[in-house]
Amino acid sequence: MDFRKTEFVKSAVKPADFIRDKRPQLAFAGRSNVGKSSVINALIQRKNFARVGAQPGKTSQINYFLVDSAAYLTDLPGYGYAKVSQAERDRWARLMEAYFQEKGLITLGVLIVDARHKPTKDDETMARFFKDTECPVIVVANKLDKLKKSEIEPNLALIRETLALDESIPLMPFSAEKGTGRIELLAEMEKALR
Repeated sequence: MDFRKTEFVKSAVKPADFIRDKRPQLAFAGRSNVGKSSVINALIQRKNFARVGAQPGKTSQINYFLVDSAAYLTDLPGYGYAKVSQAERDRWARLMEAYFQEKGLITLGVLIVDARHKPTKDDETMARFFKDTECPVIVVANKLDKLKKSEIEPNLALIRETLALDESIPLMPFSAEKGTGRIELLAEMEKALR
């Protein structure tokens, strides 16, 4: 699959808008400001394809991108951002719940966390959501470039422990900034789609 051949298809603001055409869906989730858009842009090698917000919490709907006419890269709303009204947060929560509960939508979950910090309670909830779908999951530890070499292994171990990831779940060190981990992540994604 050629990730450089990616095009925006549509945004879903309610469950009726979800795409249900049987193509695989790679669902990308992460906290607001974790660099989800930057990871997507690094994967498809385009600078501002998925909007990188100066203001976190900008993705408030589910955005569908068609990759190489073969699968969807599904960009889920960022979570955990405080400067959003409670009503808006509730709407996001209902949208996400509906997406996760509908059988057959998610083919692969890609959870993006911050390599520098212990995962938040919201990250733990999202990891559980993905595990509950019984689909393969990949956890991407972004912002690797902000760590000293000596911090990488202990931080990855803390992420694995906090999210209760067994060894079957890949934990990918990644830097959207430097492109580190791009080839490895693409290979894991391809593997999960076979």
